[in-house]
Amino acid sequence: MKIPNTDITFIQSLIPQRAPFIMVSSLLEYSETHLKAGYSVNSENIFFKENRFLEPGIIEHMAQSVALHTGYQYHLKNQKAPTGYIGSINKIEIYELPKLSDELTTEVSILQEFLGVTLVDIRTLCNNRCIAQGQMKTVIAK
Repeated sequence: MKIPNTDITFIQSLIPQRAPFIMVSSLLEYSETHLKAGYSVNSENIFFKENRFLEPGIIEHMAQSVALHTGYQYHLKNQKAPTGYIGSINKIEIYELPKLSDELTTEVSILQEFLGVTLVDIRTLCNNRCIAQGQMKTVIAK
């Protein structure tokens, strides 16, 4: 599969979430220790209120970006993407709430992966400005 990839059917096959809870729409870059994902804010999103994409949506977008990294790793091994969950959120700062049709780009840097637990630094950009950043730990469900 070619990167960047905006085939939403393919993207959805890499993450455990399903509509209406999809908050990634493109895989822009990938390496074993890095991922860049995109999302276009739309009014159908459950976290879109009063013309803004709210804090829980940004955090979920960040978590789904991590899930996209894991799912793509499994795809490259011809294995089904696993289900996981957020283990912890640390030092997340949100500076700005995106508006309708804003394009989010989230950069995930893998700090550590061990026994299904992934620790990442994560940063979300909108209009070339950092709107959120922090650390997150995700855990693959057994």
